Amino acid sequence: MATTFRLRAGDTGPVQQSPVTCGSACLTVARMLVDPVFASWVRTGEPHPPGSPHGSSPAERFAAYERVVMGRTNGLLAGRHRLNLPWPRALGTPPWGAKHELEYGASRAGTQYVLDTVRGLDEYGLVEAFDRLVDCVADGEPGLLYIGSRLLPRHVVLILPGDGDRMLDVYDPGTGRVDHLRRDALVQHRMGLSGWDVPWVAVRPNGLRRVEARERAVAPSPAPA
Repeated sequence: MATTFRLRAGDTGPVQQSPVTCGSACLTVARMLVDPVFASWVRTGEPHPPGSPHGSSPAERFAAYERVVMGRTNGLLAGRHRLNLPWPRALGTPPWGAKHELEYGASRAGTQYVLDTVRGLDEYGLVEAFDRLVDCVADGEPGLLYIGSRLLPRHVVLILPGDGDRMLDVYDPGTGRVDHLRRDALVQHRMGLSGWDVPWVAVRPNGLRRVEARERAVAPSPAPA
């Protein structure tokens, strides 16, 4: 029987399987957190849903699904065949593609996401952005944070609910580690996540849940051709 997959500060999760799939790794872990059947397939190979990619080990299955995710986030068609602005795979996962993937089964059904540009905000703006992230993920929904240097975004991390003390837990796919992220570390640009410190874009729940009768996509499906 599939069991719930959880990550908390101090845990170690999967590591991204290529230099450009940090975003895909975060989105795959996000799906594992909300979908026990999918998480069981990644970790054990069972059950094996029709259409799921092949892999003889957890790392191989995780890598295979990273490629499936990147096919959707960077291709012309995102999940549920929604039009998507294509993006070169060599440049990683675009925020708009990540938003589509989160709304396509990598969060609870009906959760809507927005993109917040945080690069260039002053100290007060960054405090507000951090507090907004804490509030939005407190309900158990994942979010993403694009980080990098002062010049370019270079990495993606997964934002998890923290311990209730105005703190976040962050999964870094570069190392697999889950650590606390304090507000002052983000505001002062000293996050130190895989060597990157500057926040650029947050992909977060908007706090509203769309109610509609639809079947959740729980089985990993091949990327569009």
